[in-house]
Amino acid sequence: MIVTTKQLFEHAYGKYAIGAYNINNLEQTMGLFRGNLDSQAPFIIQISKGARAYTHKLMLEGLIRSADEVFPNAIFAVHLDHGDEETCYDCIESGFYSSVMIDASHEDFETNVAITKRVVEAAHAKGIVVEAELGQLGGVEEHVKVDEANAKLTDPDQARKFVELTGCDSLACAIGTSHGAFKFTGTQGLRFDVLAEIQSRLPGFPLVMHGSSSVPQEEVARINAAGGNLKGAKGVDATQFRRAAELGVTKINIDTDGRLVWTRVHREHFLEHPENFDLRPVGKIFMTEYAKFIAEKNEFLGSAGQLEAVRQVLEG
Repeated sequence: MIVTTKQLFEHAYGKYAIGAYNINNLEQTMGLFRGNLDSQAPFIIQISKGARAYTHKLMLEGLIRSADEVFPNAIFAVHLDHGDEETCYDCIESGFYSSVMIDASHEDFETNVAITKRVVEAAHAKGIVVEAELGQLGGVEEHVKVDEANAKLTDPDQARKFVELTGCDSLACAIGTSHGAFKFTGTQGLRFDVLAEIQSRLPGFPLVMHGSSSVPQEEVARINAAGGNLKGAKGVDATQFRRAAELGVTKINIDTDGRLVWTRVHREHFLEHPENFDLRPVGKIFMTEYAKFIAEKNEFLGSAGQLEAVRQVLEG
C-alpha cells in the first residue's frame, strides 16, 4: 500500500523514525520489501535522480508497482530523493510518487525559499507532500557533492522562518552527518544540541536526517579482505537513531550501508567462486543479506513492529 510520508510521520513523531532506503534494481527492491515485512515495519522507498537515469525511470516504477502486488501487506511511501526543480515537477506529474524532495540547499536562503515554494504549490495541488532542505551536508552522494569547507549546519531560527515561508511538509536538517562512507573523523558526531533547538522552534514538525548510514566496520573489514580498499570509512552510530527520533526526526535516510552490503556479498562470492558467471546465485545471496540488513536497521530506528499499528490508523 503506497501512502504519503505525511501519513507515516503522524504516527511516528516523537516515538520512532521511518527508514528511508534508496533502491536501484530488482535485487534491492526484493530485499527491501522482505526485510521490512520480516521486521513488520512501515518504510520509505527513495528513488534518486541518479537511479531514475540508471536504466529508465519507468523501470523502477514498474518494479515497485509489482512489489506492491507481490507484498500486499507492505505499507510504504515512494519518495524522490534530492530532486532539482525540474525532476520534482516530472515526478509530481507522473502520478506515481507520494512524496518529493526539493533540494535547493546550495542556493542562498531567499532563492531556496522561492524554489521550494514553487514545488510545494505544484505538489500540494496533486496531493503530494514535499521535503525540503536547509543547511548543507558535506560528502558525496551521486550528483550531490559538498566539500567539508562549504558544509554548514542548519540555523534553528532560519529553519522556522523557512517552513513558514515555503509551506513544506518536512525539513532535512544538517546536524553533523555527511553523505557517503567517510562521514566522521576523530570525535565528530551528531549535533543533538542543534537538533533540539530546531525542534523547539518547530514543535511537532517532521524533521529528516540525511547521510545516516552507520558504515558497519565489519562490512568494511570484509570488503577490504575480499580485495576492497575502504580505509578510514566511518558512519553514524545507529544507537543514536532513537534519540534523534525523540527530538522530532521522523525520517532517516540510509543508502551507503546498502551499497556496502552489495559490495561485500559480490566481492566475497566471486573471490570464493571464480568459476561462476551466473548473476542469479549471488543475486539470491544479496536479496537475503539485504533483507537481514533492513530488518536489523529497523530495530535501531524503532520502526520494527509498528506495521499493524500504522495500518489501524490508516484504516481509521
